[in-house]
Amino acid sequence: MAQSRQAIQARIKSVDSTKKITKAMQLVASSKLTRQKQAMEENREYALALQELLTLVLRSADEKSIYLNAEKEKTNYVFVITSDMGLCGGYNANLFKMIQTHLNKEDLIVMVGSRGINWIKSRDYTVHKELSDLNEDIVYGALSQCMEEALELYENRKISSIQILYTHYKNTLTFIPELETILPVSKKEEKEHKLRSETIFEPGKEEMLENVIPMAAKSVLYSKFLESKTSEQASRRMAMESATDNANELQEALELAFNQARQAAITQEITEIVGGANALV
Repeated sequence: MAQSRQAIQARIKSVDSTKKITKAMQLVASSKLTRQKQAMEENREYALALQELLTLVLRSADEKSIYLNAEKEKTNYVFVITSDMGLCGGYNANLFKMIQTHLNKEDLIVMVGSRGINWIKSRDYTVHKELSDLNEDIVYGALSQCMEEALELYENRKISSIQILYTHYKNTLTFIPELETILPVSKKEEKEHKLRSETIFEPGKEEMLENVIPMAAKSVLYSKFLESKTSEQASRRMAMESATDNANELQEALELAFNQARQAAITQEITEIVGGANALV
């Protein structure tokens, strides 16, 4: 019984140490989430303004424009944004399921994040490029360079579309993996009650479109990267909070078991003493 109590006490200490680690990681994730969310929201204003400009140009663009029509039966160029670190719940697992469900083996994949890189190495997919450990100073440049290459392949009709597989941040509790197509652009229909305004383009609509599309594509990619990183920190905070709660429950159960074992040992000792005393009488 004493040995059992020692084992339980050792487990209590181990769980308590683990709880301290998960609690610290939860606080760190909460701090990073606040900073990442702010960066995402600040970038969103620029991205939305650029999207409005793109929509304005597309309203009067030629229906046969390469940016509105895809080359069928060709490969896709897909950016997949995963995390560089683990302990973030089902964040990466949900993205991996999307890869297996929606992507083809022939698609050119740019894998962003070391977790995704390690996962895809053992699978039969076409990894075109690998990007990991991107800090704030180099991330936009690295993503822009890849997007420029993707645009060149698209304009030369070597690929049929440019897509981004990322995690959409809805709120601190909800984040959903989504596959979004950047090119070809879907030409949105104007609402009937909205007045059509005649827009004059200088030097021309096609030239304007050729300049706006690369800017918008890079902006959207960077925006989705920030959104994915915000979702990652939110997922990690939730995972660490859940781990801390589980550690608390386990510690309480172990303390109860320890007290029961100690009480049983004391009761047994009292019984033995009483029994010995009665034998002497």
